Amino acid sequence: MIPRLQEKYQEEIRTKLRGLDKYGNIHQVPKIDKIVVHMGVSPELGKEVLGDALKDMTTITGRKPTLNKAKVSVANFKLREGMTTGCRVTLRRQTMYEFLDRLIATALPRIRDFRGINSKGFDGFGNFSVGIDDQSIFPEIDVDKVKHTQGMDITIVTTAKNDDDAYELLKEFGMPFSENGAAKKEAEEAEQKRQEAIKREAEEAARAEAAEEEEKKEADRRAALSQEERDKEDAEAKANEDTDSEENKDNNEESAEADDSKNK
Repeated sequence: MIPRLQEKYQEEIRTKLRGLDKYGNIHQVPKIDKIVVHMGVSPELGKEVLGDALKDMTTITGRKPTLNKAKVSVANFKLREGMTTGCRVTLRRQTMYEFLDRLIATALPRIRDFRGINSKGFDGFGNFSVGIDDQSIFPEIDVDKVKHTQGMDITIVTTAKNDDDAYELLKEFGMPFSENGAAKKEAEEAEQKRQEAIKREAEEAARAEAAEEEEKKEADRRAALSQEERDKEDAEAKANEDTDSEENKDNNEESAEADDSKNK
């Protein structure tokens, strides 16, 4: 099933931004290209901390992280070329939208005294980065099992030509920037919509399962009948359909006659 935010972009955001008369055609409207999640881990902390970071990153993103290696040696930091300095995951397409939805609707509002995201995280080229101090804001992380508090950097790469266009794009997705004065409310509304979407999906799945069960029961019942009994049922059903069709035809004719009488 298509992620909620991907559907929102295709059906609402893209059309709304296109109406601003900034873009020549629909293909010029900015979109999110990818999201890069990065965890930095000092080599001095050892393999255990790195292992925990890899597990947490996998749990949060649903993807296996790639290790970051130092490209140069830095004596002051006791860093040698080739040493592991952290891990990262690049998200695209559906997994990107699913992660963004959880970030906006669930994770960010769990930050203590959350008052919105500072919009100064844009890089001048339409990309936005935000730092997270604690991985436990993601509900997928079991707080009781966290041994090391691990921060992370999240970079949202867009196709926008400038920061202003990227800001408008992310704002439409529900990114709770502090400047709009309603960050907490927007985050709560986003979470409510997300929960409603989950509820609708569950209800649809339940209805489909119930319909499938009814079809199976009917098929089993029919299978237990003799051929003569099935033929009789089919004939009765056909007769009922013909009767209903005739009644609908008569009703339509009576309605048409009544309309003609009124017009006269």
